[in-house]
Amino acid sequence: MGAAGVGALAVTLPAAGITAGAAAAAPRVFRHAVASGDPLPDGVIIWTRVTPTADATPGSRRGAGSTIIWEVAADRGFSSIAASGTTTTDASRDHTVKVDVSGLAAATDYWYRFRIVGGPAAGKVSPVGRTKTAPAAGADVALARFGVVSCSNWEAGYFSAYRFLAARSDLDAVIHLGDYIYEYGAGEYTGKNGPVRTHRPAADIVSLADYRTRHGQYKTDPDLQAVHSRHPFICTWDDHESADNSWERGAENHEPSQGSWAKRKARADQAYFEWMPVRPQVSDGNRHVYRRLRYGRLLELSMLDLRTYRDKEVSRFSRKSDDPSRTITGRRQMEWLSGGIATSIARWQIVGNPVMISPVLIPPLDRERTAALTELLGVPADGVQYNGDQWDGYPKDRARLMKAIDDADKRNVVFITGDIHMSWANEIPRQAADYPGAGTTGVEFVVTSVTSNNLDDMVKLPEGVANGPAAAAISGANHHARWVEADSHGYSVMTVTPAAAQMDWYFVKDRTDRRTAQFFAQSWKVRSGTRRLTRSSRPA
Repeated sequence: MGAAGVGALAVTLPAAGITAGAAAAAPRVFRHAVASGDPLPDGVIIWTRVTPTADATPGSRRGAGSTIIWEVAADRGFSSIAASGTTTTDASRDHTVKVDVSGLAAATDYWYRFRIVGGPAAGKVSPVGRTKTAPAAGADVALARFGVVSCSNWEAGYFSAYRFLAARSDLDAVIHLGDYIYEYGAGEYTGKNGPVRTHRPAADIVSLADYRTRHGQYKTDPDLQAVHSRHPFICTWDDHESADNSWERGAENHEPSQGSWAKRKARADQAYFEWMPVRPQVSDGNRHVYRRLRYGRLLELSMLDLRTYRDKEVSRFSRKSDDPSRTITGRRQMEWLSGGIATSIARWQIVGNPVMISPVLIPPLDRERTAALTELLGVPADGVQYNGDQWDGYPKDRARLMKAIDDADKRNVVFITGDIHMSWANEIPRQAADYPGAGTTGVEFVVTSVTSNNLDDMVKLPEGVANGPAAAAISGANHHARWVEADSHGYSVMTVTPAAAQMDWYFVKDRTDRRTAQFFAQSWKVRSGTRRLTRSSRPA
């Protein structure tokens, strides 16, 4: 039997009598559906939320506690129970239920559900979810495939990208690279022509109740529910899970009138860990979200946190970005990341990277030849940054990581990135001003947003009008950006084999149409050992 999870009861409760009427009422009790995440070879997180009474809405602190039996089975009919246990929840955890199940078989599909056996909603049964464990640590894995998404803004459109991922049966997991929710108040950050639907609560979310309410709203989306119930998620956060352009001691979207930043961030983190199927890591008393998962001998996936420990962003024109003491990862996370890549025995090292690591400079400069000029002008030594919120604003941290990759002679490092609301296929140059002459250290696949505004939305142009000139300008100055698409929304699928890692981009036709169609856009791959990209003619 698997572990019963935190807060599990020491007694075995009898199964509740489940009637057809009780099952029909389950959507009102389990209105946020089910989810799973962070698959291991022998376990996985399973999650749900109970609404025991009508007034026990997210963030309300209302409602009596519940006792729940959870079950994980090898079949949809639950005739072969692989693990089960009991746990409780109440208003102190916003009625969320999160169990770290163990004792499962590797690389296996499982089905899971929750049955309420105590409290106002006794007798109700959750929808059934499907999940999958990771391969055994020493397994020779021939193929792993992941959906990859980021930046899903409720007000900007419908989450159709999730619907298309939910319909796929060939995914091992879905990787979410951040901005799962947005913190803005109603109407503050909408789509091109205003809000498609409205945020709750109406103001910026600041309190614990606010963050819980917003998480609860997002998890009522039917497409998000569908993909969570079909595939395990592997998630990290970016800034909007707390506040825009957040850093260690503040955020751009945080005002003194909103109180202490440390308290706001702690509330955001608490709600995130309550509502998301993630396994917090603990080291030296520090609960953190950066962590590493393995898929046999094929790959290791390192998920980063690039908000909690970073220094404040400086102006894109400021030489302060060249300060070697500035960090985007924090010292401890950098040691964990660079050391983990250097000592990895997997064929591929995949990095779940919330903000872009490839340089985008206007233009890239050779610091040895232009040092006198950049010092005279007071601009960064490598060139003016397109976006100092990315790794470009912390070039010394990037250089430390690239050196560690080179020193360890790791030739299969792939960064998968969100945040920027555009699609990119990049080679990561040792020197942006000397590409490809100075060589590359890895590659980067950047996924577009599920709904959040990209270039044409920000300047309010028709789809595709801004894309050509913008993409040409970017790649014209930064040749290591092999492909840039600046206008579309959707998702990507990454396929990893011993021979290659490939990213396929899929776009939706209209994010404001809940029933929109999708289309295949582009594929790029890196062959093992090459550190160089080639375009592929079809999806993997």
